[in-house]
Amino acid sequence: MKLTAEDKALLQKKGISEEKLQAQLDCFAKGFPYLALSAAAAAGRGILIPRSEEQEAYLNAWAEYTATPGHHVVKFVPASGAASRMFKDVFAFVDAPYSIPQTDFEKKFFESIDDAAFFADLDEACHKLYNMGVHQLIGADRYKDVAKAMLEPEGLNYGALPKGLLKFHRYDKTSRTPLEEHLVEGALYARENNGQVSVHFTVSPEHRPLFEALVKQVAPAYEEAYGVKYEVSFSEQKPSTDTVAANADNTPFRKADGSLLFRPGGHGALIENLNDIDADVVFIKNIDNVVPDRLKEETVINKQLLAGVLVTLQQQTFAYLNKLDEGNCSAAELLEMWQFLQKKFCCKTSDGKAPEGEELVAYLRKKLNRPIRVCGMVRNVGEPGGGPFLAYNADGTISPQILESSQIDMSDPEKKAMFEQGTHFNPVDLVCALRDYHGHRFHLPDFVDPATGFISHKSKDGKELKALELPGLWNGAMSDWNTVFVQVPLATFNPVKTVNDLYREQHQ
Repeated sequence: MKLTAEDKALLQKKGISEEKLQAQLDCFAKGFPYLALSAAAAAGRGILIPRSEEQEAYLNAWAEYTATPGHHVVKFVPASGAASRMFKDVFAFVDAPYSIPQTDFEKKFFESIDDAAFFADLDEACHKLYNMGVHQLIGADRYKDVAKAMLEPEGLNYGALPKGLLKFHRYDKTSRTPLEEHLVEGALYARENNGQVSVHFTVSPEHRPLFEALVKQVAPAYEEAYGVKYEVSFSEQKPSTDTVAANADNTPFRKADGSLLFRPGGHGALIENLNDIDADVVFIKNIDNVVPDRLKEETVINKQLLAGVLVTLQQQTFAYLNKLDEGNCSAAELLEMWQFLQKKFCCKTSDGKAPEGEELVAYLRKKLNRPIRVCGMVRNVGEPGGGPFLAYNADGTISPQILESSQIDMSDPEKKAMFEQGTHFNPVDLVCALRDYHGHRFHLPDFVDPATGFISHKSKDGKELKALELPGLWNGAMSDWNTVFVQVPLATFNPVKTVNDLYREQHQ
């Protein structure tokens, strides 16, 4: 494609090379291959369900790890993006031709509004805007005014704020945002030997000052309550991870002013943010998956359990890699390492046979020396989202992968059946080890499978366009990590997808 001087200046500003731009356009033309599946992961086939004595050993392993000086632990929370989708149905009601709630969603929202953690703020906003409280407005059938007071800038502005800054949970004398619940969680399972708790939020540039202000306001009280010292940091998706949009014919989409249109590359772009984190162990969980204190115990125990699995496996992995460095491993020792890869990481060759001699040593070194992630998986209850599978890699080996339905060929009855028969799904509950056995940080972009992105269809200014999504953070962006799936209770998964989810018992 021929680039204008303005195009080149834009690329330079974003930090995107012309070669990278062309590679993105090639993706539109070629598309992405479906992943070859071996099987859906299940209990005893890729999903670990620790027995009670194993759980105790893993919990002890994590307690010992955090009690040892020199281990740096970070809690990483993707928190960018506005909560507008959370209020989609309320926006629809404001624009509807009727003024009294009609749908089940609308009725539930207004009937339960007293139970919302933000009720007091909303009541105050209504008094300020209309000189009437929420109940007075509802009594006068002014439901839309209540909704507007919640959504619009003159009121609470919840329609434009990120989820992390909305009030989710009510306590005796206060209400908490998800940001605050993550600070509390961090104190309960990510505390280091010196009392430091490091929490990192990825945010949108326009929301960052609001996040920083809230942390400054609330952190001292939580530090005092939990006897910790917070180290809270923020980052934004890098412009260099944006992707170009394309027309239906795969040529670059141009805005009305003639400039190229770039879009954020999806949560897969955050692998760059994660790569910048200097830590030994990183917990990853979405911003909206939080519960009030009365339900936190199960979440905390299971986080500690996942972390215990991680550091236990890492310790053994490092021992094997050091043994390989020493050389002169016996056939029995190499076989033990081969079986460890198969049993613990479910990493197998397609024919199930081990390479021989030096080829086996090279294979073991390559497969063991990788970042490790332990992923909590919950039993499938019909929630949308990706799931755990055993999939074929480009080198012919089989390993555990988290896949979205878009990565699976649903026209193939066998693959469709695998997807539908999956017993577990991905709640985004990860604990990651980011250093190699020499103590050096892995360069995480080296472990991304670029063939696992996908193309979605969007519109801009009334014109249809094709958008390129980068390999997802816990999908293709971690494709070449060593992966372990562990079953965790459904009680640890409480996302808030719509505002009415806040009325569920788990958020009261």
